[in-house]
Formats: sequence, structure tokens, C-alpha cells
Amino acid sequence: MILLRNFLYRLMPQSVGGQLLAMLLLALAMTQGLGLILLTDERNRAVRAALGLEAAGRAANVALLLDDAPTDLRPEILRSANSPLVRFEVGSGPKAMHNSADAAPFLDQIREILGQPNREILADIHARAMNPLAIPDGVPAAMRPMHEAMMAAHAEPVELTLSIRLAKGDWLNVRTMFIRPGLQLSPQALLPLLLMVVAVALVAWVTARRIVGPMSALAVGADRLGRGLDANPLPLTGPSEVRDTTQAFNRMQDRLTRFVAERTHMLAALSHDLRSPLTAMRLRIEMLDETEDSVRLKTLVEEMQAMVEATLEFARGVAKTEPAAMVDLAAMLGELVRDVGGDRASLALSLPVPTMVRPHALNRALRNLIDNAVRYGGVAEVSLMQEPGITVIMVSDKGPGLPEDQLEAVFEPFVRLEGSRNRDTGGVGLGLAIARTIIQAHGGTIQLRNRTGGGLSAVVRLPTGQV
Repeated sequence: MILLRNFLYRLMPQSVGGQLLAMLLLALAMTQGLGLILLTDERNRAVRAALGLEAAGRAANVALLLDDAPTDLRPEILRSANSPLVRFEVGSGPKAMHNSADAAPFLDQIREILGQPNREILADIHARAMNPLAIPDGVPAAMRPMHEAMMAAHAEPVELTLSIRLAKGDWLNVRTMFIRPGLQLSPQALLPLLLMVVAVALVAWVTARRIVGPMSALAVGADRLGRGLDANPLPLTGPSEVRDTTQAFNRMQDRLTRFVAERTHMLAALSHDLRSPLTAMRLRIEMLDETEDSVRLKTLVEEMQAMVEATLEFARGVAKTEPAAMVDLAAMLGELVRDVGGDRASLALSLPVPTMVRPHALNRALRNLIDNAVRYGGVAEVSLMQEPGITVIMVSDKGPGLPEDQLEAVFEPFVRLEGSRNRDTGGVGLGLAIARTIIQAHGGTIQLRNRTGGGLSAVVRLPTGQV
């Protein structure tokens, strides 16, 4: 059961529109198939009844002739009544040994024609398993195509044996065989089914468009919101449930946008207020005689000012305000490596990789990664690869690496890779946080992992599509 369910799941289309169309066509096939079975059975019953009643009527009329005719004329009457499909003969006993369950209509018709309700009559109807019948001699040419079609449709032969007691005590035995038609699909029968399939597919397509269109727009809007891109409110279209979901998304987008804007304005004002006293403190320190304490104070003020600037830049979300542009990532990485110096950074040869990014923001993120590799590992080995739909940038060093439990923690703001507060060796602890913010705003991911044999690698994965 599980294997069958998994197999059917793989066959089922994954999109809403495809599943809706598949379910409608499946329901149509089931209903039409059941209707065709019922219609075919009813038609078979009607055909069998018509052929059987025709044979019963002929048998009754022949019985009337035999009752009134002299005995020496019987062979001539029987010879005239015979046909390729119906055979008549007179015998001392009945050939039909019992009445079949569905023989009542034939018996009633014979008795009605004879006008004798109490006449002894037997009718045996049964199907026969046999090879396809050859076309009997004497069948008109116009009936031959119908016979051939019935044989090709695997028709089921049905034998009807009638035994009617004659007035002189002997029996008229009538044997006929007719064909219960099989399933025959003509172009006239398939045309309505084809038109129905086209109509169902059209309705399913229109319905799916009303559902899938707004849902696709909602997915694009959510992705743009997650990347920090400005987006207009989504139009309210589609069914009521989809409109309600879209409206809730628009409200969430508006609240998040206002929250980020208010936070940015607040931090900008706070940064401005902090810059003034820090600048005044630096001026006062510059006016003091150079002593060990004044040098120490100056260093602390500069560190505080650097932290304020870095914090403000991180909070504003540099990656969210710059317009996107098409750049060659291989060329961008080459310039960054040259800025650091060939003895401390290297770039593996790579073909041009044009990608839609925010150039200044991504440059800042990659520079942070390369600077960290040089600062903590002595050298930065940069490589650029492409996977289906993904561009992979790897920045590796030859340092001591990190404990496994710190590989994720170092991305948090103000978490530093070394314990000192020396800005020359550790910075303020925002480099990796800013890098991850920028890369995630591009729809990408960043991961740190220890290298086999020592060292640390920062693996960046960026989608090749437009941000």
C-alpha cells in the first residue's frame, strides 16, 4: 500500500493546477467509464431482446402454419422458414429441456401470437463459449460488415432454443444464435467524450489560474520581503480564501516596513547624538598633554566611535537599500584579492559568472570574509564554482579553525573570534554578522566549517537569479 501510494504521488503533478486538472480528468474518466459500462449492458439487453423476440415471433407463426397444414407439406414449410441464423425442425420431443430465467418475454409473445395461453412452450437461453463464427452462407452483403465488426469486438454468442408443442402432439424445435454486441467505440461516440475532456481541461485551467496566479504572486512577494526589497501591496484577486491570505500578507508587510523604518530612524538619531559627545571628548583629549592615560582614553574613544558606526551600519541594513545590478563575481573577487595582496590572498581560476547582486553590499560582505581569513588564518584561498541555479563562493584559511559549537555562534553581533579587545586583531565583532545579513538579503546562505587538516572555510551560496 505504501509503495502504491508513493508511486501515485510521483505520478501526480506537483502544482495546484496540475493536480486540479488530474483529479477532474480522473473523476471524468471514472464517471464516463461507469456510464459506458451501464449503457453497454443496457444496449446488450435491448439487442438480445429484439433478436430473441424476432425469432420467437417467427417460431409462433411457423407453429400456426404447421398446425393447419397437411403433414406432407411440413418439410416445405420448414425449408421455407429456415434462414442462415434460424433453424426449424419437427421432432417427437423438445430440444429445450427447461425455461431460462429471462425467457418470460419470449414465452409471452409466442402465446400471444398463438392465442393459446396454455400451450406448452419451452425456451432455453444460454451463452456459448466458442471461436468467432464464420459468416454463414446466404448472409446479405450489406450485413457482412456488421458481422465482421461484431466479431472484431469479441462479441459473445448467445443461443436460443425454443420448443413448441404442436396440435398433433409433436414438437417444433427452433434454434437460433445471435450475438451479444461487444464494446464498439465509433467516432460519433468518442466526439462527445473528447469535447467533454476539452471543456473540463479549460475549466480546470481557468480555475487553477485564479488560484495559482495570486499564490505565485504571494510567494514572490514573500521572497522579496525576506530579502528586504521594497514591494507594492499585492492585488486582491482569486477566491475569498486567497484574497484573505493576500490581505493578511499586505498588512504584515506594511507593519514590518514601518517597524524597520522606525528602528532605522531611531538608531540614526541615536548615532547622531552619540557622535557629538564622542567628538567633544576626542577634542578634549587632543588638548591634554600626551600621557599614558590620555593615550589610553583616546584609544577607548576611537573604539567606541568605531563600534557606534559599525552598529549603525549593521542596523540600517546596508544590503536593503542599494539597487541591484549585473556584475561578474569572478572579477569582483579578483579585485578583492588584489587589494589584499597576492602573498596573503589567492583566487582559483574561474570563468566569468555574471550575477544580479547589490554590488557594494556584496563587496562589503566578501571583503569581511577575506579579511577574517587573513586576520585569523594568515592567508585567504578563494574559489568560485557553479551548481545548478547556485553560485558557490568559498573562502578558506590555514588557521587553527574553530570548535564545532562556535561555528554558528560567531555570526551573532559582537561575538569575536578571539578574546582580546584589540581592534587590530579582533575588530568589534560585527564583520560576520554584517556578511550574513547581506548574503541572506540576497537570498543566499553562509556556513562555516573546519577544513580537514586544519583551517576554516566560509561557504557562500547565492542564487543565480535576480535578487
